[in-house]
Amino acid sequence: MVHPKVSQSMLLSLALILFIQIIYLPYALILVLCIELIYLWHIQKSKKNVSKAIKFSFTAIALGAIYLHYHTFVGVEAGVASLTTFLFAKALETQKKRDLIIVFNFALFVAASTFLYSQTLYVALGVVLCLVSCFVGLYRIQTAEFLSTRETKNGLKHDIIHVGKFIGLAIPFFILLFIFFPRLPPLWHLPIQQNKGMTGISDSMSPGDIAELSQSNELAFRIIGDITKLSTRSEMYWRALVLDQYDGQKWTSHGFNRGLNELNSYQLSSLNQKVEYQYLAKDPSVEWIMGLEQSVPQQRNYYLRYDGGISAQRPIQTAQPINLVWLGRETKINHELSQFQIQYYTQYLHQRDIKSQSLAWDLFIKSGEQPERYIQQVLDWFKQNSFQYSLSPGVLSGDRIDAFMFNSRQGFCEHFASSFVMMMRYVGIPARVVTGYQGGQFAPDQKSWEVRQLDAHAWTEVYFGGQWQRIDPTAMIAPERIDQGMQNLIQNNQTLYSENTNWSVAKYPFLTKIRVWSDYASYQWQSKVVGYNADQQQSWMTKFGIHSVASVFVIILAGSLIILGCYALWMLRKKRKHYSQIDWVLYVFNRKLGLHSRRYSYETVRQWLERISSPLSQNNRAVFLEIIILYERLSYSQSSISKQEFANFKSMIKTCSYLLVKYEKGLSAK
Repeated sequence: MVHPKVSQSMLLSLALILFIQIIYLPYALILVLCIELIYLWHIQKSKKNVSKAIKFSFTAIALGAIYLHYHTFVGVEAGVASLTTFLFAKALETQKKRDLIIVFNFALFVAASTFLYSQTLYVALGVVLCLVSCFVGLYRIQTAEFLSTRETKNGLKHDIIHVGKFIGLAIPFFILLFIFFPRLPPLWHLPIQQNKGMTGISDSMSPGDIAELSQSNELAFRIIGDITKLSTRSEMYWRALVLDQYDGQKWTSHGFNRGLNELNSYQLSSLNQKVEYQYLAKDPSVEWIMGLEQSVPQQRNYYLRYDGGISAQRPIQTAQPINLVWLGRETKINHELSQFQIQYYTQYLHQRDIKSQSLAWDLFIKSGEQPERYIQQVLDWFKQNSFQYSLSPGVLSGDRIDAFMFNSRQGFCEHFASSFVMMMRYVGIPARVVTGYQGGQFAPDQKSWEVRQLDAHAWTEVYFGGQWQRIDPTAMIAPERIDQGMQNLIQNNQTLYSENTNWSVAKYPFLTKIRVWSDYASYQWQSKVVGYNADQQQSWMTKFGIHSVASVFVIILAGSLIILGCYALWMLRKKRKHYSQIDWVLYVFNRKLGLHSRRYSYETVRQWLERISSPLSQNNRAVFLEIIILYERLSYSQSSISKQEFANFKSMIKTCSYLLVKYEKGLSAK
């Protein structure tokens, strides 16, 4: 029969695993596992056995939910979900001690497999809690035979403290090995699942998409480097991708935008203004690498796309910062467009948005058909016709450009970018939409730059003078959005507050600080622990003059011996606290004796000293008798021991030790 305390630990371990995996597992599987967990609690409470039919039913339904969601049992996500299912199935048949040991060890493996989903700080904390719970369960299996089934008072607290001590003893060794043990490169990379839902900028844009994204205060990515050498906040446009195809409802990107840009890093050596920085995404599975405009990658497994964005050679998940170089605002890259590309970037639906087309030609003629003057005419028209910047612009239907330009006249950045690009295309000027992020803010340590989902933005690029020129119509309608940043704009604008219910928590500075510091803690975990690779280790050890592998292993060995020595001294000091001064002297004296002369657990001090002194002469036995009398007087006296009495006691113990050694030598000589 399973002890109730062991059952509690098993159920707690299963619940913790389900909790840390709940945002990654399919909803149907979560429901099945929750029901299974409740059923396990019921049968453990009623002490009944589970029939084979129920075991098979739970397992079959769970596996069916996995297959319906992933269409396979192979792969990172489907594999971890299957392991969790098998763990719960094994828990249903726990009857013996061997079954429980298997469940707890299996739970440790399944909990660790959660790192295949994510390696964030919060997942790590959940795995540690599960580790402690499993260790408590294994500890209780060993002690359950000595406990009453009704013994519950302070049981969990006592067991956690006991297990925590053992884990605490292992932490110094873990830190030593983590810092110094050679960091091997990964044997493989985890591929991004094609059906994995990702947050942030997508490869298409419809009216309202970025407005919805901007209502989230979640961290998008972090920039590491000297921010003061980069652009000012108003010039920080973090580029994701170009959208250049419009079907009347949404914008998409043509395939040639992802082609390789001929501009390579070796061609940039002559540039004077170059600033190195690092990009670190919060979600490693996000496809787009948000680089500051005019940035190029430094690592070989990343490349600069034809549209100016940055992509990986193949989709992988990595928690490592990506090294980028910003070329500076003055760097201009010429793009000679072919006749086909000019036609492509000026295409539009001729039968749609007739009023906007007519307006475009009127303004174009007024500007003398000069592109730069026409751009300013369109921007002035936006400004003069009471357009409003809004997070809730409403739904547009029919001819959406006309509906926005002449009816609603309120929208978010994608509305202004989309309509502005079409106004350019109507008169034959190549133009396209660019999506990404704009702005950001310093982290609490002022050493990195945080860009959040609320900073998501869309702007435009217009082709004239042989180059793509950035034009942001939002800066004309809501300049404070670009100059102050989206977070400051929403906090200072009560109208936007009322439109955005997700921002109600921003009214409470304490909650905002918790979120900011939480993101900062996650960054430290990701950069200092998860991102601790061979290069960082080598750089760190070089500062201390450690250059060879042999030196590293000497440090590990010496560090282990020092830790063991500290543990020995600590245990000795702790043990000494349980003894009085004279008892400690007797303890040390006893440890130096041979096995046959040592004190037995059932002996008093008098019995012990009389036994070991019995083979000695009568004169020598007198010293032991004096020690017995002095010990009993000092131990049971109400007054404190003087220094002289304690010194006399130690002196007599030394004499006894000498007499015993002399006696044993005499026996061996015979």
